Amino acid sequence: MSMHVPVRLGPAETKLIEQLTAIGAASEAERLTGTGLPTRRVEAYHYTDLKQLLRAVPELAGAAMEASAPALRVAGAYQLMIANGVVQDTGTAPAGVIVGKANGGVLSTRDDVVTRLNNALTKQCLTLDLDGSVDPVIQIDRRTEGAAGHSTSAAKIFVADGGSAVILETYSGSDEAHLGNHATYVALGKNARVTHITVNLAAKAATHFASNEYHIAEGAQLRTLVINAGAALSRTQLFPRYMGAGAHADLTGLNLVSDGQHADITMDALHAVPHTTSKPLFKSIARGRSKAVVQGRLVVARDAQKTDAKLMSQGLMLSDEAEILSKPELEIYADDVVCGHGSTCGRLDEDSMFYLLSRGIPKVEAETMLVRAFLAELVDPIEDEALNEALTAVIEDWLARG
Repeated sequence: MSMHVPVRLGPAETKLIEQLTAIGAASEAERLTGTGLPTRRVEAYHYTDLKQLLRAVPELAGAAMEASAPALRVAGAYQLMIANGVVQDTGTAPAGVIVGKANGGVLSTRDDVVTRLNNALTKQCLTLDLDGSVDPVIQIDRRTEGAAGHSTSAAKIFVADGGSAVILETYSGSDEAHLGNHATYVALGKNARVTHITVNLAAKAATHFASNEYHIAEGAQLRTLVINAGAALSRTQLFPRYMGAGAHADLTGLNLVSDGQHADITMDALHAVPHTTSKPLFKSIARGRSKAVVQGRLVVARDAQKTDAKLMSQGLMLSDEAEILSKPELEIYADDVVCGHGSTCGRLDEDSMFYLLSRGIPKVEAETMLVRAFLAELVDPIEDEALNEALTAVIEDWLARG
């Protein structure tokens, strides 16, 4: 006869259970009481053991009394703000954009503590309905302001058949040890074209969680770019679902970590129907005593014949203490597919360094040039000039602080 051994709960778990109970999410509180936060024994969290890494949870964030300056400005963008989980004044929307608000979370239910907490704790979500070709970049500026707080937010975006849009989401706030848990749901109609970029610029003592779910219809084209440059602990989760023939996504991401940071990009993708393609590419640069994680899981359903999916993870370590961990996975149930994965990790190329040094280029400048070249294929495809410049500035700022 087996006996149930109760889970030993730490301060972070106790506080989360208290917060769930306070808002009436009794079932989620009971679930967390029984399971606790995931440890390295949970495959999806093997390199990001939340029971060890998440030691404290601040009080739920109250109303944002005063907003700090935007962490990232893009000239000409239509700006929306979510501060401490509350959608702020949306102003006048550009043509083809309908802005609204709704109650509750936006993510599909799955066995994942981050998404379940977001769905349970989120009170209000921003909704966007995009029709036709939306010209300005749409920027959703998500903030956690004031004293250290636990903030959840959500956005639900529908792009009509044949529509196109560039959507930028930035995460920042006051310089406190916040916990932010953010969610985005994007549904692409038939033949829609969407670029979706998320930039984590949270405070250096903060914890940042983001979950992006994509439903990609027939003929739709999606490009994503995740940049993790802020927060002590960050994890961005990507859940793409290829739901129509001809659906394609270029999923890209970048971890930029310095001493004391832990950044994780985890993808769980499903090719559900025949004739879909994807090309995930994730890169990490680590310096000091830091850790970057990339986990990618490609699932090809039994009926998803003619799937073409290739996953690549590349890492660059700039110090002896840096760690870059990669775990690609393929789970294929169809028999007529072209799928593969690869992973590389190392230091700056010695031959390239020697070449630049021999041309009289100082060592620091030579290293920066090689890092820029390593990252170029992530940023170069961003066609909007102002947005490209803003993203390049984020990377240049990180390089300068090294």
